Amino acid sequence: MADGGGLLDPSGQLRSTIFEEMTALARRTGSVNLGQGFPDFDPPREMVDAAVAALHAGHHQYAPIVGVPALREAVAAHQREHYGLALDPDGQVTVCAGATEGMTAALLSLLQPGDEVVMFEPRYDLYGAVVDFAQAVPVAVPLLPPTFTPDPDDVRAAFSPRTRAVILNDPHNPTGTVASREFKQQLVELATEFDAVILTDEVYEHLRYDGPHEPIAQLPGAAARTLSVSSAGKTFSATGWRVGWVSGPRDLVSGVTAVKTYLSHSAAAPLQHAVATALCSPASFYERLLGDYRERRDVVVSGLRAAGLHPPMPEGTFFTVADVSDLYPLAGVQDATGLAHHWAETAGVVGIPVSAFAGPGNRGLYADWLRLAFCKRTDVLRGAMAGLAASI
Repeated sequence: MADGGGLLDPSGQLRSTIFEEMTALARRTGSVNLGQGFPDFDPPREMVDAAVAALHAGHHQYAPIVGVPALREAVAAHQREHYGLALDPDGQVTVCAGATEGMTAALLSLLQPGDEVVMFEPRYDLYGAVVDFAQAVPVAVPLLPPTFTPDPDDVRAAFSPRTRAVILNDPHNPTGTVASREFKQQLVELATEFDAVILTDEVYEHLRYDGPHEPIAQLPGAAARTLSVSSAGKTFSATGWRVGWVSGPRDLVSGVTAVKTYLSHSAAAPLQHAVATALCSPASFYERLLGDYRERRDVVVSGLRAAGLHPPMPEGTFFTVADVSDLYPLAGVQDATGLAHHWAETAGVVGIPVSAFAGPGNRGLYADWLRLAFCKRTDVLRGAMAGLAASI
């Protein structure tokens, strides 16, 4: 097996993920876990009630491989109403056991050994792992701090006749940035030139703070070569439900469905019905969602700035990043990884070093950056920021 995606350690053993490591640290120290992106509050009551109703209605057996009709229709309606994208729910939408399975099935359906996949670092660690599974080749383009935007020349140089796919995560985890229209336009042009598929991870689509999300599939020439992946987990605070979907051209979606048949077969039937209900939420739901997350974002950004740091204001997601190098002398550490452990022991707060989201070639660019999640109750976030202030 290849190791371009960082699946194996130098001894050839399977690497533990950074999320496992930092969650264990949070448990050991009793810290507030701002490392992993899971909310500490419940999903909307309407969605929970719909799940209960689906259970009582007898939805206990396998769902159709492509997903229950109600959810596929809800996804198609959502894409049309929010983004003006026309999809046939019978053939252009397939339901998966979370966006993780959606991304995995999409990549495995596309890749042959030796194919190249353009990815932007720092990145969610799943992408490199699946590229490894497929024995394909990751081609990493750095997002340059402090703005975390790529050099257009680097983007251009990453594409070749061997490029099969390019992965765009927008809004972006871990940096909280939003891709510019110019960047997305360049990706469409290069994907067209090299006949590559655009695979877009849009699980944070409803967590964009300055204007609505603008999917790359909206751009001229993009929809015919774009697979869009999203899920219920982030929008509806239900990361444990594992209900996601992939949408796009019929021929590409059919490949995803073929692969996922041998992964999960189907996502949980009663939860699919509940998510279908949630996707039909009125505009007021999404407005409240953004308002609540803006408040949480501002608590954490203000707390970090009060501690003497200068985090950029997140444009999307529920993550913020900060260059923490100014705090090294006081903490007696040399990088953000050391500071993350120091904060766990002294402040009761756990974050994740951004360098963990990059491969060896780009890791040094992010050695001073730490990611914190603000998908927690505001009282928890205020307590965490107070702990940081007291430790400094």
